[in-house]
Amino acid sequence: MDGVKGKVVFVTGASSGIGLATVQTLNRYGAKILACDIAEAPESVLSLQECKFVPQKKVVEDAVAAFGRIDGLINVAGVMDTNNSVDTLTDALWDRVIAINLTAPVKLMRAVVPHMIKTGGGSIVNVASKAATCGAIAGVAYTASKHGIVSRRSHSVQRHMSWRYDRFSFKAVYMKKSLNSLGVNTSILSSIDQTKVDMGAMKFMQPVHDLGVVNGIGLADPQKHANVLAFLISDLSSEISGSIIPVDHGWSTL
Repeated sequence: MDGVKGKVVFVTGASSGIGLATVQTLNRYGAKILACDIAEAPESVLSLQECKFVPQKKVVEDAVAAFGRIDGLINVAGVMDTNNSVDTLTDALWDRVIAINLTAPVKLMRAVVPHMIKTGGGSIVNVASKAATCGAIAGVAYTASKHGIVSRRSHSVQRHMSWRYDRFSFKAVYMKKSLNSLGVNTSILSSIDQTKVDMGAMKFMQPVHDLGVVNGIGLADPQKHANVLAFLISDLSSEISGSIIPVDHGWSTL
């Protein structure tokens, strides 16, 4: 793919699933990659506790010192909730999901944007799910965390970033992955204790999940999402900014 070779790209959630596939894809296209995750990962993936700003900032500064610049940030890392609505939500669940899904990406953007501005711009892609534009497929914590990053309305981090930094040739886009009965072949469900899933709430959500089922497809391949992410980080997508890019077999059309 043109427009990727030589770019310095920071990828979170890089130990498995979409994140790992993205790292491998960018590597094939000649990008220089800083890959991080809090989960167990191959030796080539840096372990980083994303919710703490100090190591985030330090890692970004080290990357700039090593590579001279940062051209792209792809926020893939995220955790699920247990489908709880406000009546059964715990403080611990809310704090964890918001910290990892919303606070950590914002703090990483805070760390990389000044360096991107100095070098004339860059690309930021936040990976979310249908929960960013729908209130009926996850619990209140996960839904709020994804709406905070991106929503159909103007009041989201992503829309603000695209408007605020457009004059710096800065690109902020959002890729919406499928999150349904098919799902994507990732390890995100391992981020929760499945014995604590609110099955009563799931009964309300299941019909919406079922609308996303495409017979015969099975689990979505992370590589297909990685291909889109590579395009969005490349120069080929230079005119795309502040956009919602659904990668969900058409589920978003419903």
